[in-house]
Amino acid sequence: MPESRLDTTQEAVHALVRAALPPQGCWSDDEYLWLTDRSLRLVEFTDGHLEELPMPTRVHQNIIGFLYRLLHAWLTPRGGIVVMASLRMRVREGKFREPDLMALRRREDPRNQNRFWLGADLAAEVVSADDPVRDWVTKRADYAEASVPEYWIVDPQTECVTVLTLDGDAYVEQGVFGRGDGAASKVLDGLVVDVGALFDDAQM
Repeated sequence: MPESRLDTTQEAVHALVRAALPPQGCWSDDEYLWLTDRSLRLVEFTDGHLEELPMPTRVHQNIIGFLYRLLHAWLTPRGGIVVMASLRMRVREGKFREPDLMALRRREDPRNQNRFWLGADLAAEVVSADDPVRDWVTKRADYAEASVPEYWIVDPQTECVTVLTLDGDAYVEQGVFGRGDGAASKVLDGLVVDVGALFDDAQM
């Protein structure tokens, strides 16, 4: 088939698929889960609305990889588990997020589900340059709503890690850690991340 006809056929198929999908504001939890089970893109969901997230950069991926390796080494012998995006977390009915990283202190925790998690003991996000407010404000409120005890915000621009812990229904700042500091977890007592090493690794 000539390339021009192939392109036209693909465009027609995509148009049919789009026409069959619910409009924004009308998606259900099950429809969102069905879509994201079949997509390689990061898509979050709030009360019928989908939000497609940007593809992560190399620096973004390196930061998450560094934290994943460290948390995996720390949690595994203690019976815990850590996962990276794109595993979904259900905040509540009608709202799903895809944290860059989330961890549980106990692998047998009932929140540890195969298709999506029902919460976490720690969630982490790397601040995206396209929309820093999403990680600093929106996700902060989302993870508090999900009762996640600890939220880490990793900012490549300032090379700082902000550790927040839940106090009632909102987060309070435990510390802002830069180069030369060890970012310490309160929930995962004894876990410390060398911030300089984290950002050095991100540039490799």
